[in-house]
This record gives sequence, structure tokens and C-alpha cells, in this order.
Amino acid sequence: MEEARNLTSAAGPATFEFIEVTRRGRLTIISINRPASRNALHNPAHFEMARALDAFAADDDAWVAIIRGEGGKAFCAGQDLTHPLPETLDDLPVSGFGGMTSRFGLAKPVIAAVEGFAFGGGFELALACDIIVASTTARFALPEPKVGVVALAGGIQRITKELGLKRAMHLLLTAATLDAATAHTLGIVNEVTEGDPLEAAIRIAEHILTCSPLSVQATKDAAIAALDMPLRDSVREVWTREKVRVAMTSLDAEEGRRSFVEKRLPQWAGK
Repeated sequence: MEEARNLTSAAGPATFEFIEVTRRGRLTIISINRPASRNALHNPAHFEMARALDAFAADDDAWVAIIRGEGGKAFCAGQDLTHPLPETLDDLPVSGFGGMTSRFGLAKPVIAAVEGFAFGGGFELALACDIIVASTTARFALPEPKVGVVALAGGIQRITKELGLKRAMHLLLTAATLDAATAHTLGIVNEVTEGDPLEAAIRIAEHILTCSPLSVQATKDAAIAALDMPLRDSVREVWTREKVRVAMTSLDAEEGRRSFVEKRLPQWAGK
């Protein structure tokens, strides 16, 4: 793994206590670093995740992110119940659990590399990512009904959209635990791998990085917008989307055409 370095912003270096952020060229890797707590998040960790993802979103040189958990035992076991719980939305970042579950405007792709437990908010954090790569040891659950609470970070809604109502109801109302193979069969997980899924996540990220970042962002933006529209409307509406317009008139669009004609690899600038 390339040498870790802190993210920097206009306000100066960003330092973290509960997460680690490393850069590998255009790729940002955010690691939850609370292995003794199975990478469960408490309020300070939520806000560190939000800061890291804010910096990723604002950095024109960062094109893809991976979220993972340190220690090999858990991606994220949800909310740390040994610390005071959030009582209102104001107790969490505006971008949600782990700074991600309510981050609806992020057009850059984010990959979850899940090893071990992804329970409760940890599962919701993974569901908020665009792609999930899981080790064979990965386990997924929204167990909140078993402890008398409710999953409030988008898991109910995302599972229902992804699985359909009947399959979602079975999973949600029984608070069932899914292994990686079952989650893959259901379409929740994109790929299952032996051992640490970080290598597979990096491989996918590197494939994404061969594409124009503006085209990738416009494609993600259009795909997510289409979820809430009839097909006829979304096919028409995509032509008017700002990110699509920017991508289609960008220097990268010209570079793509020129590199094809010249039979060489494109050199993307993100402009």
C-alpha cells in the first residue's frame, strides 16, 4: 500500500483520530480505525468520516473513493452503543451515518470493501456506496428490530428499492443476517472475494479511473436520477442534466475523440 498522507484542504491539513485516509494517485481510501470496537462509530467518528468525505468531494484530483474497516473482523458494526447515542438528526453530520448515508449529491463513485460485520448503520453505510465488494467472511444485517429500535440511516429505503417489497420485507422484518454469497445472489453485493476485499476494490477503482471522471460522474448522476422517474421522462431529461452537459462539452470529451482516432490511451484532465 502506498504511503499514507493526510488530506489537505483550503483550511490546512486534516488530521484524524478514528479513521485513516490514504491516497493512491486519484484514489482515496478511507479506513475506519476502531477495530477494538469492531469499527462501530460514535459521534466523533461520524464527524471525522464526514470531514474526510467532504474533502474527497471537494478535491478535483480525487476521482474515486473506497471505504473499508481496519482489523479484518468488521467493516463497521454500526453505532457504538457504549457512547451516547444520537438523539436527533442534529447529533449526526448533515451527510448522515458515517458522513455518507445522506450524501445524496456526491457524483464521484464510492466503493465499499466489506470484510467481517456490516451491521446496522454499517450495513447502511455500505448500501450508500455505489459498489460493494465483500470478503467471504462478510455478514450483513439490519438487526435494529431485535433491540427495539429502527434503522434510520436509509437502509430500509435502499433495501426496498434494491430488492423489491416482498424480499425486502422478509429481510427487514426478521432482522436476518446475510452471508456474502446470499447478499451477492440478491444483488446487494457486486463481487465476493477471498481474504481482504481491498485488492478487489482497488482493481475496480482502477478500471473506473481509465474512464473520463466527468463522464463517470455524469453517468452516476443520470442513473440515480432515473430511479425516481418514468423511463420515458428520464431518457428525455438526461439531455438537460448539468453534469451531462459539462461532460459532453468538456476538454476530456475532445481528448476521448482524439485519442480514439490516434489509437492511443486518453489522458484525462477532469476538465
